[in-house]
Amino acid sequence: MQLVKYQVGETIAVGIWQQDQIVPLDMSGEISNLSDILESKDPAATAESLKTDSSIAVETVTLLAPIDQQEVWAAGVTYKRSQTARMEESETSASCYDRVYESPRPELFLKATPHRVSGPGQPLRIRQDATWNVPEPEITCVVNSRLELVGFTVGNDMSSRDIEGENPLYLPQAKVYRQCAGLGPCITLAADMPAREETTIGLEIERGGETVFQGETNVDQMARTFEGLIEYLGRDQEFPHGVFLMTGTGVVPESDFTLQAGDVVHITIDGIGTLTNPIVQG
Repeated sequence: MQLVKYQVGETIAVGIWQQDQIVPLDMSGEISNLSDILESKDPAATAESLKTDSSIAVETVTLLAPIDQQEVWAAGVTYKRSQTARMEESETSASCYDRVYESPRPELFLKATPHRVSGPGQPLRIRQDATWNVPEPEITCVVNSRLELVGFTVGNDMSSRDIEGENPLYLPQAKVYRQCAGLGPCITLAADMPAREETTIGLEIERGGETVFQGETNVDQMARTFEGLIEYLGRDQEFPHGVFLMTGTGVVPESDFTLQAGDVVHITIDGIGTLTNPIVQG
């Protein structure tokens, strides 16, 4: 089952995405938003019980980021390729990234609050004070307040590699800013995802209508598990509305590549779909 948050006119609604149709859900009762469904004991059964008899074409609505009040966190250096890329950013910090890749404790950081998140088709931003910017395609765990993994969505963890490479303590500036995170186009409930070894993450970047970068990896290339990352994230933390956890990237453009304003980023993950965002600056 795939759940979407969408807008028609001034109305924001929640529905079940079925191929090219959305089945609206009746949110007029105790279950009034997407988070309420994710917080229920059985999200699939809850959503099924809210189905209406109507359907609408996907192309007639505006899909929104599937987030309400949740925080967005992220994990770093969870793939070998991301370890190498982070070490390329800065020779002085190379041993730091090497150690965190091998350490039982993962790198975890607060990535975004809801107002910093862009949904499908909405712009993502590259910083004005950065010269080396990349998208980071990441399968993103959807976790409820009980730290249960209830689903997955596509995430784009935008990064200014030159800022972080100058000093690891600048990571919040390299990672957290206006329009720094993309989520969408839907949430696929965990039971409906393909096996992890069959889940491919693909990245395509367009510039002027032509593909300037393309790459992919597989979830089974992660050095950590989703459950392990969630367990560490939940230590001495509480997320009353649940949390999104980006799980790191294994697709990194070469060091001579940087995003430009006007680029279009497509991230496709098996079992979820494609998140597309244009890039802006200024």
